[in-house]
Amino acid sequence: MIHLRLRIFALLCLPALAGAQSLQDFEKRVTEFTLANGMHFIVLQRPNAPVISFHAYVNAGAANDPRGKTGLAHMFEHMIGKGTMTVGSTNWEAEEKALEAVEQAYDRLEQERRKGPRASQEEIRKLEAGLRKAIEKANSYVDPNAYVRVIEENGGVGFNAGTSADSTVYFYSLPENRAELWFLLASEWFRRPVYREFYSERDVVREERRMRIESSPQGKLFEMAMATAFAAHPYRTLIGWASDIENLRARDAEEFYKTYYVPGNVTVGIAGDMDPARARKLAEKYFGPLPAGPLPPPVITVEPPQEGEKRVLVETPAQPFLIIGYKRPYQRHKDDPVFDVITSVLAGGRTGWMYKDLVRDRKLALAAGAQSGIPGSKFPNLFVLYSVPSAGKTVEENEKAIYEIVERLKNEMVDEETLSRVKTKVRAGLIRQLDNNAGLAARLASYHANFGSWKVLFTGIEDIERVTAADVQRVAREYLTARNRTVAYTVQPAKDPKEVKK
Repeated sequence: MIHLRLRIFALLCLPALAGAQSLQDFEKRVTEFTLANGMHFIVLQRPNAPVISFHAYVNAGAANDPRGKTGLAHMFEHMIGKGTMTVGSTNWEAEEKALEAVEQAYDRLEQERRKGPRASQEEIRKLEAGLRKAIEKANSYVDPNAYVRVIEENGGVGFNAGTSADSTVYFYSLPENRAELWFLLASEWFRRPVYREFYSERDVVREERRMRIESSPQGKLFEMAMATAFAAHPYRTLIGWASDIENLRARDAEEFYKTYYVPGNVTVGIAGDMDPARARKLAEKYFGPLPAGPLPPPVITVEPPQEGEKRVLVETPAQPFLIIGYKRPYQRHKDDPVFDVITSVLAGGRTGWMYKDLVRDRKLALAAGAQSGIPGSKFPNLFVLYSVPSAGKTVEENEKAIYEIVERLKNEMVDEETLSRVKTKVRAGLIRQLDNNAGLAARLASYHANFGSWKVLFTGIEDIERVTAADVQRVAREYLTARNRTVAYTVQPAKDPKEVKK
């Protein structure tokens, strides 16, 4: 799965999480420590049931993909289930040699292809056949699904991984008496991931792109909207461009791993029936020996100020779709909570302004909504409004109606009743999201990685409660401007003149 959104207001559900205890009581149940190599652990002890959820957060996502190698961060999501040197191979010593032979065969093929017009097509065919044979031999040593099987045989549930623009995450839950298994398996993988069946998974990712982007009008439109909105910053494609994916190498993945999968770039959240002292002992035993390594280089490219409206259209015979994205600051900016309040005002279910106006009253759209922090939130990003025009209604009519709603935000104060209802609705939704160990482990890790401390969970409610109607109006006037927006929409393909004449 590709995880698209981080920013949440977990504090709003604190009463449920703490069981009506004080904030201080909740904090007492959280223990955090950093190993000598820089890997950080946060443990929330919740002995409600003998189950523990683990969430490893790697502070690198699609925005960190090297130029020409988009999709590389996402490949690791597919690699985690392939196992380690000890799990997933019938003969690691032989498999290791076979995997290296695959890379050497690929090197020879690439060398010939790079000759361009001077390349021998006959030689290329021979080298391609040799590569296929090398891959088949390497695959002959694979014990399929062994990694996941070991986890499930020990009571593990929810094994999964996700890639967003900002991060890559790995998570599952285990019974309390099998907790050490997570430390064993995860440390082996982080110490040295094995690029087992890499090229088969590359084909899977290519097909995933074909299904989610190339064969999906909405997916294609979203990708084009991001590529248009961001001229310089790498907040563009999440899954990767087709030509990049098709040329990814296992050696590229190894370089990415060496750069971004260093212990100091990883945060682990643990929630459940886990004794913190035991967690620390196991962390020291299994993760302590991992070499520290230098922290990865930051993304230094800054998106230049937008000098005017950008527009992009995608021709498709499918259902019309409209996306309007406004540039907004990153998640640590003081206006971030204001955007989340605006999102709920506009798209808070059937009471949201967009639903009531576009869908219910004017029947211009089948669906309409808003989302903030697209495609990521670590860097300046987009506040997005969208609509799906009803039959007989146009994108232009929907666009005009959305701008009228935006102007209403700028010119009218949101009434206190609406503001209060929005905050209550956000609170209720987050209580549902964070009433389990898995959600808690994820939030602890992500907040530490993104805000410098998991304790921002507790200060978040104060940020929300401080948002006023004047803040909503100010932010709308400052950011929701024509100069600051990117508009993407679908149009029906132009008819072939020859067909028109017929």
